[in-house]
Amino acid sequence: MPDAPDRQPVIVHLIDGTYELFRHFYGSMRGRKPKHPQFAAVRGVLGTVLGMIEGDATHIGVATDHVIESFRNDLWPGYKTGAGVDPALKAQFEPLEQALAAMGVAVWPMVELEADDAMASAVHLAAADASVHKVCIWTPDKDLAQCVSGQRVVQVDRRSGMIRDAAGVVEKFGVPPEHIPDYLALVGDSADGYPGIKGIGAVTAAGLIRSHGAIEQFPDNVLGDRRELALLFKTIATLRTDAPLFNDVDELRWDGPADGFGSLPAGIVDDALAGRVAALM
Repeated sequence: MPDAPDRQPVIVHLIDGTYELFRHFYGSMRGRKPKHPQFAAVRGVLGTVLGMIEGDATHIGVATDHVIESFRNDLWPGYKTGAGVDPALKAQFEPLEQALAAMGVAVWPMVELEADDAMASAVHLAAADASVHKVCIWTPDKDLAQCVSGQRVVQVDRRSGMIRDAAGVVEKFGVPPEHIPDYLALVGDSADGYPGIKGIGAVTAAGLIRSHGAIEQFPDNVLGDRRELALLFKTIATLRTDAPLFNDVDELRWDGPADGFGSLPAGIVDDALAGRVAALM
């Protein structure tokens, strides 16, 4: 039998669905009052993903936090929780996951792990596929910078339009991608709820890492009795890459909506959105 033809190089787009939901939720509050406000953020995320498909994106995966809490809450009592999340926003978490699946988009709702872990796992799986030309991580979250690799795995900030490769990570943080967990362990991450090491700011952290490497390699006198705390924060900052999200990258290919797309509430899929989907078929 003749050899099967080589697969065409693909670009994989990985989207932080939770971030996008928050972005659209608070964006809708600043603009005109939307029709069907209970699903406005969901509709906004669908429109964003659909816009990427209209722009010739073929392989897309969306990671979501089905719940905000994760295994990291067992590691640090101050780690972020769902407390304080606007109920109107929280009520759109599950409808977003259902709507994305109905639109035919690969979606990974996380419970024990976080959406960021799902994205890191997807990077790991996609980058191992020789047919993947590039992986684009669509989130401004600094912890995802640890997944950047050369110019093949890049981070895209939708707000600024900046595309950050490995050199861009060094330019922004002063350390290469593989040391982002060390960096965050030292400086902390207020968005995630851990404080870092008191007295160590961004410049000092980057300097220490450049001088000594990973926290495990720091001389004992650098952190003293704060070493174990720094290592705990590094564990928290290190994204998991072992989530079994897909077996083949072509599972991320968008081939059109699923059968349930037409049954979604009009508040999620209006005539305009349905027309955009139909135009792509």
